[in-house]
Amino acid sequence: MSDWGDDELDPADVDDAAVDQATGEVVDEEPAAEPSLYYGSVDEFLREYLRSVYRRKIDGKSRVWAARWWEYDEAVIRLEALWRAWEFLRRDPATGMSVWWRDHADHHMGVLMDPQGPFAAADAMATENQCSKGDPLPYEAPPEGLFPDVRELDA
Repeated sequence: MSDWGDDELDPADVDDAAVDQATGEVVDEEPAAEPSLYYGSVDEFLREYLRSVYRRKIDGKSRVWAARWWEYDEAVIRLEALWRAWEFLRRDPATGMSVWWRDHADHHMGVLMDPQGPFAAADAMATENQCSKGDPLPYEAPPEGLFPDVRELDA
């Protein structure tokens, strides 16, 4: 038989519940909310972040790119992977961004920009697909609604 009174908490009933150390009462803990996305779509990620920070000379010979990137399935999949990895790793204040650059951005961007890569069929000599060193990557907006903001879909 327990010496615990009716209004006191029996430790055997607590299991893994959090207990306030001062009062001994069980504290209702809400599960931690899933961190929200910073960017709502791969398009927003590319438009607002990646094309501005990953600046390379695109000459149509040693590096290729397509301003209409969304017309190339493999490119969309790789860019989506970059975005999702960035969203996850940005929360690691220690080495997250270093890991993202080393393991994700440099790998996928190298494949995307390879003359034999996903943009090989793009018109490499078209001015909209080229840029000088230091310029943002060429970009043309995808058709409206192609990449909806997933933050709004989850709400």
